[in-house]
Amino acid sequence: MSDILKPVTHNKPMPKTAKLMQVTYLVILILLLLAPVMGLYPVFVMKLLCFALFACAFNLLLGFTGLLSFGHAAFFGSAAYITGYLIKSQNFTPELGIVGGVIGAGMIGLVVGLVAIRRQGIYFAMITLAMAQMVYFACLQAPFTGGEDGLQGVPRGALFGLLSLQSDTAMYYLVVAVFVAGFLAVSRIVHSPFGQVLKMIRENEPRAISLGYQVDRYKLLAFVLSSALAGLAGSLKTLIMGFATLSDVHWTMSGEVILMTLLGGVGTFFGPVMGAGIVISLQDTLADKVGSLVNVIIGAIFVLCVMAFRKGIVGELLAFREQLRHRGAKL
Repeated sequence: MSDILKPVTHNKPMPKTAKLMQVTYLVILILLLLAPVMGLYPVFVMKLLCFALFACAFNLLLGFTGLLSFGHAAFFGSAAYITGYLIKSQNFTPELGIVGGVIGAGMIGLVVGLVAIRRQGIYFAMITLAMAQMVYFACLQAPFTGGEDGLQGVPRGALFGLLSLQSDTAMYYLVVAVFVAGFLAVSRIVHSPFGQVLKMIRENEPRAISLGYQVDRYKLLAFVLSSALAGLAGSLKTLIMGFATLSDVHWTMSGEVILMTLLGGVGTFFGPVMGAGIVISLQDTLADKVGSLVNVIIGAIFVLCVMAFRKGIVGELLAFREQLRHRGAKL
């Protein structure tokens, strides 16, 4: 694994540092809750949070398990289609549509994972890409997906049949709640005994095998969890925007989530969120001004960041903090 794909590793944070991180997360949560009052466009923030959750799901696989997938758009996009179909054509309530999308993404992740985890490195990545392309063509040809037009006019409906989500404000706070729950779920997974085994597999898989761990089962479970969380992000995206299209399941979407994760910092908790914020903000700001050149600009910024911040923005900040702590310990 090249340096750019190596997750950030650092010692257990000191109590003061842990407290500072808790305060930082609390401040960010307060800002999210106050965002509509502050005049921020709710739909933009909701889109940002969806892709931030998508990047966190991908980071669970790459940053904490060491598996690079080139096909995560398959889970994001398939859940988007499933949720849209269930809500629009089957008259499911929003929460049931989301649950259906997450389950569907998890099942596809199970199938892809059973095939892919038998290989490592670039072979694993290419298998995930090939399987994702199969999902893409299935979405293109399936009768309920709308073909090249996609699913349009997906209604938001009413949560549990009671709370209408037609208002952007009501939808916004639902997305914030789901994002926080997803972020906490990733944190809980990583800090659990299961997560510690994943880190061991990432750092030294032969040693994990020698200690008696069934590595393939841990990898498969991590893959399915990551797929389900990516599906949750895709389901929310359909509910917010009211449509699901082939771009959701295209291989370029897999490239975008890799870009977000690497830009923010692989193996960090807040890195994927920051990376998603940067990419989505640039796309939203520059799309009307430069058109398709926005991808070229984002690519150039990514290259510059990789050259200047090889561990990602958050990863470099954490590494700098560690250097300061070690210098203070020597004095």
